[in-house]
Amino acid sequence: MNEQELPANVKLNDDADYVRNLMAALKKRNGYCPCRLQQTDDNICICREFREQMRDPDFEGFCHCRLYYKSKG
Repeated sequence: MNEQELPANVKLNDDADYVRNLMAALKKRNGYCPCRLQQTDDNICICREFREQMRDPDFEGFCHCRLYYKSKG
């Protein structure tokens, strides 16, 4: 999912260096979250855990690897 496809209340981490490094790690791992050991469909970025959190209107915070941040609403 690219930045244009993100819901309005989800954004990339504000730390550009962190984002660049994590994007490089994602590329090395063929889209699998570099913060997770298992390479399963659930761990392809944006991971299943954060997709579920994005649907939760009460959730506010970062995804597991801190690449994305969701604000309430």
